[in-house]
Amino acid sequence: MKGLWNIFKKGIITENPIFVLALSLCPALAVTSEAINALTMGLSVMFVITANNTVVSIIRKFVNPKVRVPVYITSIATIVTLVQLVLQAFAPELYKALGIYLALIVVFAIILARAEVFASKHSVVPSFFDGLGMGAGFCIALVIIGVIRELLGSGTVFGMHVMGSWYNPALIMILPPGAFILIGYLVAIVKVYNQHQEKLKMSRGDM
Repeated sequence: MKGLWNIFKKGIITENPIFVLALSLCPALAVTSEAINALTMGLSVMFVITANNTVVSIIRKFVNPKVRVPVYITSIATIVTLVQLVLQAFAPELYKALGIYLALIVVFAIILARAEVFASKHSVVPSFFDGLGMGAGFCIALVIIGVIRELLGSGTVFGMHVMGSWYNPALIMILPPGAFILIGYLVAIVKVYNQHQEKLKMSRGDM
């Protein structure tokens, strides 16, 4: 169980897809102006990457290495289509808000990267937890960005007013330049945190 926990937790901080690996930044800029959109996109990606990792791990021994990438993309596209149909049926407003970016999950680098780097080389259970951890890290990152951008840019969080009438929204935060600036600061904070943790581990090892 400890090994599975280590596989899961690395996607949260030490190998966070957005703050550390800098993969799939497009949705981090495009759909995080509102926290609800960020959460929906994050949960969608978490489901897709977890399901795809599981599928790739199951079929890895039957796929010719020469055609593995088309097979992986076909698997991702099938799962994304399922997510689109579910959202379109049960949450049409969120489906419209996410727009083209929902379909673009198919080509998100993080999903194909985990299939190639991890799921194609490991059994089902570790691959499941790898996808779940990376997806959770991606989702958490989007929600953090979305909450901060919506709070500073609109004075609301998940559509609920938090700031009083005195607050003058910083409109740049709901625009792409604001997202770039915010992500830069968050990347720096996570990098400093990871470096601090590495130093603690080294000091404990020396002792």
